Amino acid sequence: MLRLTEIRLPLNHPADDLKVAILMRLGIAASELLGYTLFRRGHDARKRNAIVLVYTIDVETKNESTLLKKNIPHVTSAPDMSYRVVAQAPSGLSERPVVIGTGPCGLFAGLLLAQMGFRPIILERGKEVRERTKDTWGLWRKGKLDPESNVQFGEGGAGTFSDGKLYSQIKDPKFYGRKVLTEYVNAGAPEEIMYVSKPHIGTFRLVGVVEQMRHNIETLGGEIRFKSRVSDIEISNKQVCGVVLANGDHIATKHVVLAVGHSARDTFEMLHKRDVYMEAKPFSIGFRIEHPQSVIDRARFGSNTGNTLLGAADYKLVHHATNGRSVYSFCMCPGGTVVAATSEEGRVVTNGMSQYSRNERNANSGIVVGITPADYPGNVLAGVEFQRKWEARAFELGGSNYCAPGQRVVDFLAGRPSTFLGSVEASYTPGVSPTDLATALPDYAITAIREALPAFEKQIKGFSMDDAVLTGVETRTSSPIRIKRGDDFQSINIKGLYPAGEGAGYAGGILSAAVDGIEVAEAVALDLLQKNTMP
Repeated sequence: MLRLTEIRLPLNHPADDLKVAILMRLGIAASELLGYTLFRRGHDARKRNAIVLVYTIDVETKNESTLLKKNIPHVTSAPDMSYRVVAQAPSGLSERPVVIGTGPCGLFAGLLLAQMGFRPIILERGKEVRERTKDTWGLWRKGKLDPESNVQFGEGGAGTFSDGKLYSQIKDPKFYGRKVLTEYVNAGAPEEIMYVSKPHIGTFRLVGVVEQMRHNIETLGGEIRFKSRVSDIEISNKQVCGVVLANGDHIATKHVVLAVGHSARDTFEMLHKRDVYMEAKPFSIGFRIEHPQSVIDRARFGSNTGNTLLGAADYKLVHHATNGRSVYSFCMCPGGTVVAATSEEGRVVTNGMSQYSRNERNANSGIVVGITPADYPGNVLAGVEFQRKWEARAFELGGSNYCAPGQRVVDFLAGRPSTFLGSVEASYTPGVSPTDLATALPDYAITAIREALPAFEKQIKGFSMDDAVLTGVETRTSSPIRIKRGDDFQSINIKGLYPAGEGAGYAGGILSAAVDGIEVAEAVALDLLQKNTMP
């Protein structure tokens, strides 16, 4: 199989043009082409009125070795991306590994362990995804928060209420990302995620996908327990020996995958008390910004706005402010909504969400400022308290009823409070209270964002439009701590504890978290196999 990259064709090209382009690239007759499959389709929109599609195609031909020897530009041998398990559980194995958390990392760690026959026990503090969805809507519609069942906690993790993006910039030499996409398709995700350059699923479709993955794990001998918050991890002689649940139940095990997500603050506190080594790490804080999706579409796609292959336009922006701070767009959600994402009472947190169709009226993204532990000095958990401070301030500014504080961009840039919202209808529910966001974040963040918005206007016309809405605050961009692990994926000072995913500081997004779950599951499986086959 050959892989052909950088096949560039007009946006609305006839279907036969792709085959013609393959034949021309290879310099072969149609009779020598045995077949081809689409591996990737993206687009180049740098010239918005002359957008081109960019293909990567896997091709089967006669005499492939001869073609490779010609060193044709952008033609290589297609890699073998099939996944093969690294271990198989020995018969009679009594110990069952425990996975804490059912976000993408925990789900894939559990799925892989189940596929290898290790019958994992997966513990989730929240509820099944459909019950969790009802609780989440309870906050959005009625201002009623369930601290154990919300955007952050429950089956599927925080990624369930997001755009469902399935792309990442991580290095993936073993093609584990392909394994992730394949499993999602097997669980009901649209097949196009296998080849579009920026695949996504969207919240409503993710619900069904997550449910099917749960059923797959259970069919393979795994067990998932909901409303099972881990209150303690038992450690003896620097070795995990079990977990304790909030209801008092005890599960004996020497292998625990910690995939709790970036908002499991009580778990971080418990681990800190248990002297599990962790360190503070950088993260980012800021606001959500909303524009009419049509404004973004026109700025990015020009006359090609509305083309079904392009869909709703996205963007990725960065600005290095004169005060030394970097400001960038985060978790951009085309055709989506801003959602209430707190998991603690008396706090307001925002995030973004899109459905698969991405057909809501507004585009939104986080506009966030990078910070480091130097900005929140103290012990290793000082970043958590820093987040809490600004989340509590947002709750206060919004009216202390889970409404979020908001401000028109024109007022934010002018340094005056907003007394009303204009033509851009804010999507956050329970609601947005017009106010002055100048005290919603540290001064250095406000200064940097005020400088960045006009700079972003130069890249996307309309970005700093008067009625664009800023909604506060975005604090949960990533975990404020890293639970350090070694090359064997175990905690550097507690054997049998496998920190994984976003909460442990080793991923950022659905795909990278899922890949990390696979890698950690393999490490657990190999360790279990070694310890149960030693003479």
